[in-house]
Amino acid sequence: MKKTALVALGLGVAYLMRNEESRNKMMKQLDSFTGDSSSK
Repeated sequence: MKKTALVALGLGVAYLMRNEESRNKMMKQLDSFTGDSSSK
C-alpha cells in the first residue's frame, strides 16, 4: 500500500515538474491545507 502511494506521488511530482501552472496551484492548496506558510 505504501509503495503504491509512493509510486503515485512520484508520478504526480513528475507531472507537476512539467506543468508549472498545476504545480503552483498544488503548492497553494498544500499551503492552505497544512496551514503552515513557512515554506516559500
